[in-house]
Amino acid sequence: MAEQQRILITDLDNTLWDWFDAWYQSFSALLDGLQAISGLDRELLEIQIREVHQRRGTTEYSNLVREVPALVEFSGTRDPFEVFDDALHAQSSARRRETKLYPGVREVLDQLKARGIRVVAYTESTAYWTEWRIKHTGLDGVIDVLYSSPDHDLLSGIDPAALRTGRYRGQFGLRSTIHRQVPLGILKPDTHVISSILQEEEVPRSNALYLGDSLMKDIAMAQAAEVLDVYAEYGRVQDQEEYDLLRRVTHWSQKDVERERALAGPRADVIPTATCHETINEILPIFGSSFAGLR
Repeated sequence: MAEQQRILITDLDNTLWDWFDAWYQSFSALLDGLQAISGLDRELLEIQIREVHQRRGTTEYSNLVREVPALVEFSGTRDPFEVFDDALHAQSSARRRETKLYPGVREVLDQLKARGIRVVAYTESTAYWTEWRIKHTGLDGVIDVLYSSPDHDLLSGIDPAALRTGRYRGQFGLRSTIHRQVPLGILKPDTHVISSILQEEEVPRSNALYLGDSLMKDIAMAQAAEVLDVYAEYGRVQDQEEYDLLRRVTHWSQKDVERERALAGPRADVIPTATCHETINEILPIFGSSFAGLR
């Protein structure tokens, strides 16, 4: 009897690539530039930026400078995109420079695919920037199917293409990876998407493995869905001092911020079934064994 199809369902940010470092370096470049050009108080900028991020549900909002009240006021009758062009260019350059795969990721995914294992990605990051990162890191086609959040809401009358200025334009549609968008309002650790993936891939729960870096979202979700969970501990960044910037401008609710703080401590209430401590390479022996033996 032929062996049943097995799949890897993987998170992307801080699981396949270091999203936080790329975000921190690029957002810091933007914030430094905004402050240098405007002379505005940094704390004020962070407070107003968080309000926009929370309203739009993302920390990667392309229209940000057009919606931060202090920046709009400073720009007067000019388009903030023009006024803060240097800051936006600095952000874009840092993003391109710092967005890269963790060591071993491409090799591990290639090995798994050579064994006939399907690779499915699920991320809460929005569609546009997720596609950009997949193409930038060379994973278009390596990932078989991508599930992502839709793009952010836009002001009335603004077309998404209008936000793709010279620094962002290009053919960002994926050529080989199938891209499916998650319905609005569905967020981890809701198990709806995992259930949909298993149904569409026609794979039983016992033949699926979920890899992710968030105990609160990824691991808790996989366990609730009764799929073997593997914690990408190598992607853990919450203990870094720089992470406080993300907390100050995040789109997460304060309740989620505090729960994440609690989970980062020694009394975390989510315990992973298996862990990749140092690199993603540690997942290979798990695929070489019986999943049932690890549950």
